[in-house]
Amino acid sequence: MKTSVSVPPATAWYRVQPLWQGDQQIVQQGLPHPQLAPAWQMLILGDGSPTRHLQLLTGEKTEVDVIDMSLIGPSPTEAPPQIHVIPQPWLQRQVWLRTRSGKRLAYAVSWWDGNQVDDYLENRNLPIWDSLSRLHTELYREVLGIFHGPSPALAAAFQETGPFWGRYYLFWHHGQPLTLIYEVFSPYLQRYLGPTALVNDSL
Repeated sequence: MKTSVSVPPATAWYRVQPLWQGDQQIVQQGLPHPQLAPAWQMLILGDGSPTRHLQLLTGEKTEVDVIDMSLIGPSPTEAPPQIHVIPQPWLQRQVWLRTRSGKRLAYAVSWWDGNQVDDYLENRNLPIWDSLSRLHTELYREVLGIFHGPSPALAAAFQETGPFWGRYYLFWHHGQPLTLIYEVFSPYLQRYLGPTALVNDSL
């Protein structure tokens, strides 16, 4: 039986409290394998579509449950500082990525220019990559940082014990920032990727 998780207020989102985090330099050079296993690095540090990766791993279509899509004020709660490259007004979108059978695999929150979001998300219930692919939108995914830490809300929602690994990145389109995305992955994926090789006590 799945745990019921209430939807947060429009300006709140499920942020991991990082025990460890790395910047773009770390993203580029990768992590020692005792800290994060190679298969997990390919998922988190790579520039491919997580929606596609999750579908290939599970053998099930990746579907989206949208839990929030609303305009927010000029001071979003604890958003990555790169949000300021996205034109205002900001629209915040929160989703669960899950298998067709209902298993939650990832959580994502993204911030968009509220005046342009409908140009790119014609069907708001599709994964972002599916929407942009249907429009043949050329994109560059710039991974800005990674993190590892607990979140009681995500532990309840995933029904998995943290800490959790995640990342945040910008999508660029025609040389302009399109959206900032923050993603957290469920430890459930260990059944496909193997152990994450969690951070040791010295970090």
